[in-house]
Formats: sequence, structure tokens, C-alpha cells
Amino acid sequence: MSDFKVGIKKVGVHLLIILAITFGLLFVFFKVYLPDYTHHGESVSVPDLEGFQYDEVQDYLEGRKLRMEITLDSGFVKEAKPLEVLKQNPKPGAKVKQDRKIYITLNAKNAPLIRMPNLLNTQIKNAQEILSNFGLVRGDIVYRADIGHNVVLEQNYRGRAIKEGLEIPKGSQIDLVVGDGLGKQVLNMPNVIGMEDVEAEFLILGSGLSMGNINYVETDTVPKGTVIKQLPPSGLKMKTGERVDIWVSELGREINF
Repeated sequence: MSDFKVGIKKVGVHLLIILAITFGLLFVFFKVYLPDYTHHGESVSVPDLEGFQYDEVQDYLEGRKLRMEITLDSGFVKEAKPLEVLKQNPKPGAKVKQDRKIYITLNAKNAPLIRMPNLLNTQIKNAQEILSNFGLVRGDIVYRADIGHNVVLEQNYRGRAIKEGLEIPKGSQIDLVVGDGLGKQVLNMPNVIGMEDVEAEFLILGSGLSMGNINYVETDTVPKGTVIKQLPPSGLKMKTGERVDIWVSELGREINF
């Protein structure tokens, strides 16, 4: 029995020694090695890298104990230089551990090619939205005599007309030729004085002109609804679409005694 107790005692001692060594190793690993390896409790502020060139970022981050990783989805901004940093993750000012990777998006060396959209017969406001959605820039606007007011008549790239579907670099400038709403046809202003207002309006619109203001004037010398004045006056040279104002007679109120 004494030998059995002595054996049990030795086993217990060995177990205690093993447990002590194990706890010691765990303590060293978690309290000494791991914090030193992961820089536990140490953090750095992410710098603002936007606008940096690619060859500047590497050394700049290493000096702040950070690493660089380039994303595959490069962007393109016409105003930015090739290989300039456009975006980064994490954002500037974020607190991260040392040796953290900072993901950056670079500006492409060459602009990607896109297909030219069709802007013809489109209102200029809509054309600008289409250009923006395609990553293109609206250039000069030239007005041409045409009855289509603010309607795109031509789309030009580098001084030449460009058709829908042709490939051009993203960020290219597209110049537009737009209608002024007046047209190029020259005609004589008809005389509508003395006509009924309905007939006068029919003649004005039928001549390719547009109705302006209809003003009513009280008078007792001409029948009600008769045109007594017009601007511009008859015989004047007019362009298609120009406005014509008329003054129409209106009987004064009768006063009963």
C-alpha cells in the first residue's frame, strides 16, 4: 500500500509540474509574444492618400508602419494624373493596428473606351444628363436657326460629327449644335388688324409664327372681338416661330340710369 501511495504522489507531482509549465507557456504566449506580434493596444491613424502618386504611397505608408494593397477596380478621372490615388479604404483618420493593409484605387493610365450615345432630337437638358451618365463632358453649345427650341441637331467630337456607337475615350468633350426655336425661314408679317381674333390667330399660326399675348381694350367704335393693334406691325420681316402680340376690342360696360 505504501508503494501505491508513493506512486500516486509522484504522478500528482508530475501533473502539477506539467500544468504549471502549460500555464506558464500560455501566459508567455498571450501576454508577451502575441501582443508583441500583433502590436496589441497600438494603433495608428490612417493618413489621407488621395492625390498621392503610386510611387509615393509605398514609402509613405511604410514610414507609418502600414502596408499598401492596390485594388483591381481602377477608376478614371480625366482631371487626375495617371496612377494617382482616387480612393482608399479605410478612410483617412480611421484608427487601425500597425501593419494593417490600406487598399487604394488608382487612376487608370488610359481612359477606357465607351460607345457614343445618340443625342440627336433630344432636349439639351436630357442630352446633358445622358452625357454625364456615360462619363462624357458637355462642351460648347452653338445655336442654329431651327424651329426646334433647345433640340440637339448635331453632336460633334473634336470638330467633327460623331455617330452613335463609335468608341471614344471616357471623359471626352462633346460639342452640341442646338436649335434656337426661331427657324431660318424669313417671311413678311401679315396684317391682322380688322380681323376677328379667332381668324387672326389662325392666320398667325398658319404663317409659321407663334401667338404671344392677347390684350383686351375697351372701345365702342369697333365690334367686339376685332383686332385693333398688332406687334410687330404688318410687313416686317419675321423668322419662323417668332411671337406676335395682338390687341382685341372689348365693349365697355353700359351704364343704366
